[in-house]
Parts: sequence; C-alpha cells; structure tokens
Amino acid sequence: MTQFLLIGFIIVAIVCWLRIDYHFGRKNHLAKSKYEVFPLRKSDFELIVDGNHLFQDLMDCIRKSTKSVHVLFYIVRNDQISEDFLALLGEKAQQGVEVRLLLDYIGSKRLKKQTIQGLKEKGVLFAYTHKPRLPFLFYSSQARNHRKISVIDSKIAYLGGFNVGKEYLGHDLKFGLWRDYHLKVTGEGVNDLQKQFLKDWFDATGDNDIENPRYYPVQPAGASEQRFFATYGEHLKKHVIEFIQMAKEEIFICSPYFIPGEQVLHELLLALKRGVRVRLMVPMKSDHPLVKEASFPYLGKLLPAGCEVYRFYQGFYHAKGIVIDDRLCDIGTANFDKRSQYLNDEMNCLIYDKTFIHEFKKYIDEDLTHSEQLTYKDYQKRPFQQRILEIIATCLSHFL
Repeated sequence: MTQFLLIGFIIVAIVCWLRIDYHFGRKNHLAKSKYEVFPLRKSDFELIVDGNHLFQDLMDCIRKSTKSVHVLFYIVRNDQISEDFLALLGEKAQQGVEVRLLLDYIGSKRLKKQTIQGLKEKGVLFAYTHKPRLPFLFYSSQARNHRKISVIDSKIAYLGGFNVGKEYLGHDLKFGLWRDYHLKVTGEGVNDLQKQFLKDWFDATGDNDIENPRYYPVQPAGASEQRFFATYGEHLKKHVIEFIQMAKEEIFICSPYFIPGEQVLHELLLALKRGVRVRLMVPMKSDHPLVKEASFPYLGKLLPAGCEVYRFYQGFYHAKGIVIDDRLCDIGTANFDKRSQYLNDEMNCLIYDKTFIHEFKKYIDEDLTHSEQLTYKDYQKRPFQQRILEIIATCLSHFL
C-alpha cells in the first residue's frame, strides 16, 4: 500500500510540475513575444507545390547569391538532400557571402554535431532557436519555431511548408508523393520576411541587425496585394476566426493536421448554418501518432452539419492553406491545429489577388481528384480501437 501511495504521489507531483511549468513558461514567453502584422504590400508570387522544384529553384538562387543567404527551417535531416543543401551553404560562405543558418533545436535535433562544426569552419553563421531551458523546461521543449523562411540577397524570399529532407522530395517510400505549398516572393514583401528572419536571429543569438539598412533595399511593387503576419503561440486563432466570420460563400481549409479547438469549431459550425460551403482536405496517411485520431471528434460534429471532408491518398498531404471566397487566401507555415495556435512560432501570408486565388484553387482542385470524400456514414463505421485512441488523442491534442 505504501508503494502505491508513493507512486501516486510522484505522479501527482509530476503532473503539478508540468502544469505550473507550462502556465508560467507560456506567460513568460508571451510577455517577450513580438507578434506583428506587417503593412499591406504589393509583391509577386510563385506557388511551388513540389519539393524537387522548390529545392532546385532555391539552390539555384543560392548559387547566384553575391551578398547574403539567410535560411530558417524547422527541420533539416541527415540525408543526401540535406547534405547537398548544407554543402552549398558552406561553399557560398567560403566565397565570402554572408550565410546565416537558423534551425529549430527540437525539429533539427538529429543534425550531427560534426556537420554543424564543419559549417562553422567554412564561415557559416549557425544558431539554434528555441533551445529548451530552465526554469520552464517543459514549456520551452514544446514551444517551437515552426517558420521556414529563406531570403537571398534581400531580393528573393521563400516561405511555406517544406523542410529539408528526402521525404519532402517524395523520396520516402512510406509517404510517396509529398504535397506542400511554398511561396517564392519578390517585391515589397521580401523586406518583411527579411525583418522576421533577423528578429528570430536576434532572439536566438543576441546579434541585432533588425534595423540595419543594408538588408532592406528599395523593392519594386509587385502585382498582388498581400500582408504577412507573424505569431508566437498566440493570435493565430484570432486571425482564423476572423477569416471564417468574413466568409459569405466558401471556406476551403487545407492542413495535414485538423485539430481546431472548440472556438474555431464553433465558428465553422456557424458558417455552415448561415449557408457557407465548408470544405476540408487532410491526408489519408499520418506522419505522427494520434494526430489523425485527434481530428475525428471534430469531424464527427462537422460532417452531419454539412462540411465536406476529403482525404488525400496519392501521397502525404502536408499543405497549409485557407481560401475564403475569392477574397483571400492564406498560405504559410501554420497548421490548422492547437499546436500552431498555442505553441509554435508561425509566419503566414495573406494574399488578396483574385487572379492568384483562382490559380491556387486550380491546384486544390487537382488534389481533390486524388482524394476520397469521407462521409458521415463512413465516419460512424470506424472501429472500436480507433474510438479508444480518439479519447487518448483528445486528452493530448494540445501537444500533438
């Protein structure tokens, strides 16, 4: 009996510590956060949906760089594409180009120390962002920098969902084709992505070049009206709710993880009630435990209300996008889940150009042809084992 009491006491103590750590860690993090909605800009965009295309284009752009290469990724793997990418950064640093590489500590934790040391010896400025640290060890291990920003010579920038690894090129047999959305940006908005990178670099290193004019050349106005916004584990939910509330005809949500939380779910149900067509596309496969199970309780409320749910089966669907009527599309790094709402640092781009939105919809429509619609009847047939996992996933959904 004494043993059981001791074990019970230890469990209660751990739970209490986790809750206290999370509460005060989050409070501390938000007090230091730099949530920013950037000004309305005019930029040009190329939408890239294939990893091979993205990395060929990005690496070609880096090869041509003459002044600076600033790269932030959540994940860099230990594989051939990662080695090729990092080798190129080393080459450019040796040529005298300023190369800064910023990686999330947890996301890229498997990157070898000797690889990092080799980059530094070649002149690459390297830093990890969001290292877990005391006194809020648990919270700091969960709050990640999920942004993927690359800025070349302060003239060309990239933002989106791709990381660096073979699976993102479709070379992982487990996942096959990898669908994602990434933007190549030129024009006025490049300065905002440059500024965000330098903010994250300052947070990680203390080196402050945020207002250094050499990184902010005068940019030409592009064709598309747009706005960037950066979130730090807060405010994303507010934006999502605003998007849903403005919809008059259609909402289309693309996300690898659909764990919206009760407030966002409520707004989606209200949108359906007022006659808005709501469509959702998620992957058939899962790349993380329990994320698919965590989505099903929400789908169980949306499906009978008229929401259309499609599951992409051609490969893995990692794309992140929201379309509201023909008025707005949102493409960036944030998933439609609690982790992006409450824990991750994210960067998203709002594009108001109808021509671009129509082109974006064409890609979505193409992916719909490789998707299977989930009906409420199919939903009700899910096995007992999955329903048990859904209960567990719901309890853990904040951290999935």
